Amino acid sequence: SCNVHVQRKLQVTDELIARLGLEVELQGHAGCVNCLEWNQKGEVLASGSDDVQIILWDPFHHKKLHTIQSGHHGNIFSVKFLPHSGDGTMLSGAADFKIRVHDVASRETMMVCSCHTSRVKRLAVAPSIPFLFWSSAEDGLILQFDYRVPHRCSSEADSVLINLGNHLGRNVEAKCISINPLHSHLLAVGANDPYIRLYDRRMIKTSKLARQGTITDPDNDNLPPGCVTYFAAGHLPLKYPKKCFRTLASTYVAFSPDGSELLANLGGEQIYLFNINQPRQPKSFDMSNFPLFHSNGLSKSLSEENSPANGFNQHRNGLSNGILSNGIKPTGVLPTSAEIPKSSVKRWKPANVKPLPPRVEEIKCRANDKFGQQQYTLAINLYNEAIHIVPDSPVLYCNRAAAYMKRLWDGDMYAALRDCHVSLQLEQDYVKAHLRLARCLYELRWTKEALECLQAFKLKFPDHALGQTCQALDRDIKAAIFSKTENDSEEGSRSESQSSSGSNNSSPRQKKQPHISEQEKAWRALAFDYELRYCGHCNTTTDIKEANFFGSAGQYVVAGSDDGSFFVWDKVTTNLVRVMRGDDSIVNCLQPHPSTCLLATSGIDPVVRLWSPKPEDGSKEDREVVNSEDAAVANQRRMNADPLEVMLMNMGYRVPGLLESDEGETEGRGGEASVVSCRPS
Repeated sequence: SCNVHVQRKLQVTDELIARLGLEVELQGHAGCVNCLEWNQKGEVLASGSDDVQIILWDPFHHKKLHTIQSGHHGNIFSVKFLPHSGDGTMLSGAADFKIRVHDVASRETMMVCSCHTSRVKRLAVAPSIPFLFWSSAEDGLILQFDYRVPHRCSSEADSVLINLGNHLGRNVEAKCISINPLHSHLLAVGANDPYIRLYDRRMIKTSKLARQGTITDPDNDNLPPGCVTYFAAGHLPLKYPKKCFRTLASTYVAFSPDGSELLANLGGEQIYLFNINQPRQPKSFDMSNFPLFHSNGLSKSLSEENSPANGFNQHRNGLSNGILSNGIKPTGVLPTSAEIPKSSVKRWKPANVKPLPPRVEEIKCRANDKFGQQQYTLAINLYNEAIHIVPDSPVLYCNRAAAYMKRLWDGDMYAALRDCHVSLQLEQDYVKAHLRLARCLYELRWTKEALECLQAFKLKFPDHALGQTCQALDRDIKAAIFSKTENDSEEGSRSESQSSSGSNNSSPRQKKQPHISEQEKAWRALAFDYELRYCGHCNTTTDIKEANFFGSAGQYVVAGSDDGSFFVWDKVTTNLVRVMRGDDSIVNCLQPHPSTCLLATSGIDPVVRLWSPKPEDGSKEDREVVNSEDAAVANQRRMNADPLEVMLMNMGYRVPGLLESDEGETEGRGGEASVVSCRPS
């Protein structure tokens, strides 16, 4: 057991990652290579392409073993080895809506399935189950097949495991699926929305195919309420309908080697890691975390004064009964300053923070320097490193929150809010953390919570209530609430007028809102938050971009990007450790070898590239992107650019201002949060 643990740790190490370089380009395809798959032992690599061929490679001798003419009439998007077939049976799914089963030795097609009515994007198998496989397609269906049973594509076939359309309407697309390697009853599904769905197959009975275009009443479908758990980054459920240039869709989901974590590459956003064994609740503002002292010397939380007997009622992702216009339910009524004994207010003291170890103090000072130089990503990386060493320092979390608030990449403001919460849990009297929390809530447009948070701040820290920063934020929040109230009134009047006149016209935003079932709303309301987040790549142009764990213990995260590079992050610190140029256009696929430090990648180029550690001879790797921070900044700009500009840039045109940094602003739109004093401690 100990030897296995050491072997796993040594498969991929920092030293090997630092020496990673291009080993070989495998040539043989005549189109984009859209999928890669290792066999269980890592002796064979399969690739599928737009040229509708499947090629099996010997990765160590760099040669072709077999070429299979798939019979597909559209781009191949997924290939898999059927488990326990001696690598003699291959599965493929493609843009022609079909799934095919191939005999490798005879190169014959053993089965063709045409049950799907749209592109088949992913196939999945379970290493421990010999005959079952699953498919996901853009018709919203997850199908389950048993290769031992003869398959007929008819309405009588009990092959539908999940029909997302029953709860999400006809426009839903199932983009990706994955089976937990250790718990094969767990199936993860990514769709064209921000939610990752984790199903327990043991609770689901397969159903028959409905006629094309028909949807089963969600109350009568085959999914019991407790069969699925939802995951989503806490800021996205309220934000994603407002995306102007792009939609959010999961392009890949993958389980960690031990099956405890789930990685999702979210198109149009970042990469998120979810802990499925100890899932995390999303954050907004919970007044029960902010006690006030009473004259008897005992603390009592703000919410206890007016909350029901069962205590604070959490409402996750803004979906609850009595929903407010901004999607969040108020958590209670704050007492006035007159109701707080003066002696109690005087009890509040500045944060009592224990000193950091010298090494960590030095890292913090370097991070503060980078912050002062507006190099916010470098500052965040250093804070990440320090927090990894000392995970209970409120100052480090509060400082990192300030850097997030200045950088302002997608999801940064919510990450800052989470850090403020941690900081206040560690030190409840931390003035900066409390004020930054209020600012984060305001910037996230959670205005009711922002107002409650700022009111609590004024009561708790009356000496700071009259400060310029606090008063400016107070004006901003109240102006936002007033503006939102006016807008909601106008929308209500407009819809009432349209209703009375019999008009069927609706705003473009209303037309985009999907019809979802009540059960879907309930599942979403209980969605869990992410554990870790990885930034720097860009995922907007293709919908097959992968993200994977690298190393037998999942020590690293790897993903491709629209800029033609692939990125390597340290899983725990989330810091970017290597960027490599992997394609002349876009890197889509990254599949780590199951037992050695070898990585297969592919993309738009008609080749498969293998990457391995280079000799320690001091030579440089030509494909390394030396300034990884600049690449990350450019990708964040690219991700928020007009698609037309991105298309022109991909065609070779230079679009002024798209990828260049602004003068004096090296990272994000830092000016938005400049009202709050964000100097690190």
